[in-house]
Amino acid sequence: MVVARIWRSTILRCLLAVIPALLSLPANAASGKTLVFCSEGSPAGFDPGQHTTSTDFDASTYTVYNELVQFRRGTLDPEPALAASWEVSSDGRAYTFHLRHGVKFHTTPWFRPTREFDADDVLFTFNRMLKPDDPFRKAYPASFPYFSDLGFDRSIERIEKIDDYTVRFQLKEPDVIFVRNLAMSFASILSAEYAAQLSREHREADINQRPIGTGPFVFRSYQKDALIRYDANPDYWLPGEVKLDHLIFAITPDPAARIQKLANGECQVSAFPRPVDIDTVKRNPTLTTVSGVGFNVGFVAYNTQHAPLDRVDVRRALDMAIDKPAIIQAVFAGNATVATNPMPPAQWSYDNTLKDAPFDPARAKALLAQAGFPSGFEITLWAMPVQRPYNPNAQLMAQLIQQDWAKIGVRAKIVSYEWGEYNRRAKQGGEHDAILYGWSGDNGDPDNWLGTLLGCDAVHGSNLSKWCDAKFNALIEQARSMPNVEERTTLYREAQVIFKQQVPFTPIDHSIVFLPASRRVKGLPLSPLGSHRFDGVWLQ
Repeated sequence: MVVARIWRSTILRCLLAVIPALLSLPANAASGKTLVFCSEGSPAGFDPGQHTTSTDFDASTYTVYNELVQFRRGTLDPEPALAASWEVSSDGRAYTFHLRHGVKFHTTPWFRPTREFDADDVLFTFNRMLKPDDPFRKAYPASFPYFSDLGFDRSIERIEKIDDYTVRFQLKEPDVIFVRNLAMSFASILSAEYAAQLSREHREADINQRPIGTGPFVFRSYQKDALIRYDANPDYWLPGEVKLDHLIFAITPDPAARIQKLANGECQVSAFPRPVDIDTVKRNPTLTTVSGVGFNVGFVAYNTQHAPLDRVDVRRALDMAIDKPAIIQAVFAGNATVATNPMPPAQWSYDNTLKDAPFDPARAKALLAQAGFPSGFEITLWAMPVQRPYNPNAQLMAQLIQQDWAKIGVRAKIVSYEWGEYNRRAKQGGEHDAILYGWSGDNGDPDNWLGTLLGCDAVHGSNLSKWCDAKFNALIEQARSMPNVEERTTLYREAQVIFKQQVPFTPIDHSIVFLPASRRVKGLPLSPLGSHRFDGVWLQ
């Protein structure tokens, strides 16, 4: 009896030890058709309308969903997606989309669609964001920051269903970048039928936890801070574009651990390496790295609604005290260039005549004294907990800026939170004084930098400076309505001059982007959007 109990106990302990390892293994690892992506963080959720970071978009938009229009992989060129074609009215205020036939939503244990994608899904997706009294939104209150940042809640007059496969967006004013904006992640199309089922079951919040889309991969499960599992979509409307059977996000916040897993073959692609990791990858014959000049900007934003940062002379002093070249060397190992403007040089309308104020701590300290702060002041400086192409080590960057500001008497307390909480507090609460952040272009248009990061519509979203300048905003809104690129360029350059005068944030860097991967991975694009897409990718 005792021996039997000991034997059963031993067997049980062995099974308990083995089960976690079995659960962590890809379902089809032996076939070579399972790709494991070492991602850097957990998504805040799987509803792309609610969440705006690349971590969220990688886990939802580029796997589960499609938009009406999408960017061709590795480019900023719009192409048809769920909309097969579209036309614009002569006054630029009506956009009519002709929807693709034969597109199926995902089938999962929690949802089995009874119809194909049609106009009702487009209306549900956008009316939920547009109308505060939408029944689903009233049952499941949520904010849609990017939709609001673009001013869509004000500029869209109505959305009409012409027939089952035709939808028209009627705008209050012309918007020449409307189609490009609809190719962005927040505009991913959701299933109206799935939403109706959730409403009947009083489980509306599941739309953010159990996503249903039309994209290349079907969501299967999520273990927070550990794994996200996807299977290939057997009914994908682009046959042949899904070359993997299974896709796994192995959530690995530590960048050194990500590179170690990549070297050990535990994952085949790794997100956001540190500069020190690049040499490690290059020395490993089984690994490679895709690289290119990043379409990005890293910056430190000043909350202009908090004293004394509401004063431009104070912001100019802080800006002048930051040693940008030292940051480029220490944080990026030289794999970046100093930023001057709120957009990268590759963006059309970039004003290359603008210059930074000189790095001059003595002059900065004198400016503070003239402003009434001879002994400086105390502020908080928020630092991201995750790596980004535009900032691979926010803690180190924060420490360097802290040291620079200490020389002029400004005592900065470094603050950080979990990534989802960091974004929520910064965008909705505006609790920060100064904050490290950045941006990778979303649509290839200047408005994506100047409007989204600095426009008045975005003050409660991506405009972390909480800065609303009437003259600047008027230029941005005027540019949206003008089809002539030269005229738009003139307006955007005027706006950049105002930005440099008012200093709502200090641009720090434009980085080179690296994407380490196993040499077995083929078809992997380096996206100018800073995203990670696995449609069209395969393992050799």
